[in-house]
Amino acid sequence: MRSLLISTLLLLSWNAFSQKKVELTQEEKEKAIIDYSNIKKVLQTDGLSAEKAKKDKLVETIKKERKKIISNRERYPSESDFFMAMSELWLVKNAQILSWDFPKPEYGIAPAFRGLLEKFGYYNIEYKILIVNSPTVTHFGLPSGDKSYIFIISLPFIRSLDLTKVDISLLLLEDFIRLKQGFFLNNLKVDTAFLKGEISKKKSVQSKITEVLKRYSKVVLEEGFDFQQQYETVKQVDQLLKSAPELWGAYFKLYKKIDRFIKSDLLYKGYLKVYPSPELQLQWLAPKKKVI
Repeated sequence: MRSLLISTLLLLSWNAFSQKKVELTQEEKEKAIIDYSNIKKVLQTDGLSAEKAKKDKLVETIKKERKKIISNRERYPSESDFFMAMSELWLVKNAQILSWDFPKPEYGIAPAFRGLLEKFGYYNIEYKILIVNSPTVTHFGLPSGDKSYIFIISLPFIRSLDLTKVDISLLLLEDFIRLKQGFFLNNLKVDTAFLKGEISKKKSVQSKITEVLKRYSKVVLEEGFDFQQQYETVKQVDQLLKSAPELWGAYFKLYKKIDRFIKSDLLYKGYLKVYPSPELQLQWLAPKKKVI
């Protein structure tokens, strides 16, 4: 009798499973084996009713969780995660232009920059500093998630201007302030409304990514920041450094050095497209003359 019951159950369960398109969990398989009204009495006799109720409850929980997982898979990432992926993808796609994949020693820039950030109260900031062996990008900051950043600094630029770790940290501080103020994302001019919906087969995700990467290249390599954005950045750095006169002096000297260098070296003529007029920045920084 029991062997006949088992054979019947196996046959019924095989028919049930053959209709499923998704792979079932072990609990769902067990439920399919024991969930038949015509063997209710046998289940009660064998004391399996309570076990069946537990399995039913577990299977329902699994189904609900599965729906949540599928729903999450069908949604776009958050905006911060999306731009983190775009920043990294842009760097990979432009590896040849930037030339960041080359052997280099530890220059000690990261701890120097960390010290500068913490001096002005910026703690728990996550960042990566990418040293590139190209003059194409002198220095720049890219978003990399919530409170996380990627900073690019050019080794030829460092060597040409003979920049110290303090100088480099001050340039990276500028880039950090620009990112904090949202200038980079504002200048991208990319509509991110699609990130709030579900992924649709009708929409081309690839076309969105291509559009964003093109805008990255435009902003980083050609358009950069306007005079107003540059003014706000310099004035904010100026206010921060007022409490540390030695750093303020280093910042002022740094811009004198950059101004002279950019005017004399045509290799870096693109610098002025990204960061307009170092000469003007010196005027913004210079102390106001008192009229007697």
